[in-house]
Amino acid sequence: MPPLHQIIEQHWQRPNPWLKLVLWPLSRLFQTGFLLRRRLYRSGILRREKLPVPVVVVGNIHVGGVGKTPVTAALVNGLRQRGIEVGIISRGYGRESREIHVLNERSTAAEAGDEPLMLYRQTGAPMAVGSKRIEAGRALLAAYPGLQLIVADDGMQHYALQRDLEIVVFPAADIGRQDLDLMPNGGLREPWSRLGDADAVVVSGLPDTQAAVSEHDFPASVPLFVSRLQTGKIYRLNQPQQTLDNHRLVGKKITAVAAIAKPERFFNSLLSLGIPLAQTLALPDHAPLNPQDWPPSDIVLITEKDAVKLSDRHGENVWVLPVCAIIEPDLAEFVAQRLNLTMPV
Repeated sequence: MPPLHQIIEQHWQRPNPWLKLVLWPLSRLFQTGFLLRRRLYRSGILRREKLPVPVVVVGNIHVGGVGKTPVTAALVNGLRQRGIEVGIISRGYGRESREIHVLNERSTAAEAGDEPLMLYRQTGAPMAVGSKRIEAGRALLAAYPGLQLIVADDGMQHYALQRDLEIVVFPAADIGRQDLDLMPNGGLREPWSRLGDADAVVVSGLPDTQAAVSEHDFPASVPLFVSRLQTGKIYRLNQPQQTLDNHRLVGKKITAVAAIAKPERFFNSLLSLGIPLAQTLALPDHAPLNPQDWPPSDIVLITEKDAVKLSDRHGENVWVLPVCAIIEPDLAEFVAQRLNLTMPV
């Protein structure tokens, strides 16, 4: 019998009538708590703190696995290309330390968390992590006083941090579903109506950015963007200058390993590239990687999120598939215009 969390997650995708009878009342309790907490912040009974620069939250109303981090990276890279000084803050989920940490070239996944370290390496933007994002933001500004803007990776439900813009990433697979519900009966952290309070919605997981998304599926007042993932050239672990040629795959035993929220997406991406996988190994999201536990293979393929947890000593046979988000219309331009941000003189 599969673990309870797997049964619940399967129920979120294919609702089980019997589970619904048990979980629906619990979701109404969760909803009451959400509404009360939000009202307390809106009324000022619970304090919201503001940083001295604008804050953009990129988050989601789902429980993980919606493609939020690639959207954050694309937004930050787009802003930096415009000459805007932008930093990133995050909770740093899964890291071992509880201290505020401003990332540097020697930072590890244990100190910063796998996703923050990946973002830091992908964007080159200043970044800090901390369970209290307001403190992470202050530490980041103390280290980089010239920042014009801070992007919070996740934190949609972290109401203690006042934000200037909210961008919700919504998975295309859930468009039009009538059975979405709050936890534990469904996979939502906040109700569908929460989208109406956002400043923008990015629909992720489309096959291409030209795929049709009906504006009728979302609040009419909220600007709509679409995002797809684009794969790059597979490179050797910690050596991006060495790329993997297809001729190296001939006759090789290839294993794919992933410790992400939706590992099947990674495996399917590899198959779509024509890579013959002998086997796959799916681990829990953010789980540590131990190459000694992997099956014998000629080539092991991993994600960039997992790559930051490994060092060069883990062998010559580990290769990384990079991905980036392509967003249309231009999300960075939208943010820059809404916040009236310009290149510093």
